[in-house]
Amino acid sequence: MAKELSAIVKLQIKGGAANPSPPIGPALGAKGVNIMEFCKQFNARTQDQPGKVLPVIINVYSDKTFDFVLKRPPVAVQILEAAKLKGGSGESNRKKVGSITWDQVKTITEDKMPDLNCFTIESGMKMVAGTARSMGVTISGASPFNN
Repeated sequence: MAKELSAIVKLQIKGGAANPSPPIGPALGAKGVNIMEFCKQFNARTQDQPGKVLPVIINVYSDKTFDFVLKRPPVAVQILEAAKLKGGSGESNRKKVGSITWDQVKTITEDKMPDLNCFTIESGMKMVAGTARSMGVTISGASPFNN
């Protein structure tokens, strides 16, 4: 018989660095989940990606057991890594803080494609380009699209 789902918790945690302090402890403790067990399992599955921010969706069942699904790092984090920046622009329409190429956009899109809600690489690249634009990151080179 299938377990009854009682809650879904979404968090962003650095790979290999889960510990019971906030935000993990309070979020899972309120649902009755064994926090240390989650931290051990998460750290074991993400030890090959230390320091990378990873979104995780935790399904909590009525008998207080859980399972979780790891996602790819957020597009904004990957753009910051590609442009070698600490953060985006506060005024993205006026102040540009960095630049990436269309090849880097395509690489980020191919990495993030399973989590995006699109069907083609081209539409995914447009989504990544929009995220970069909203962060104040310009994309250099000729656009691969026929606008």
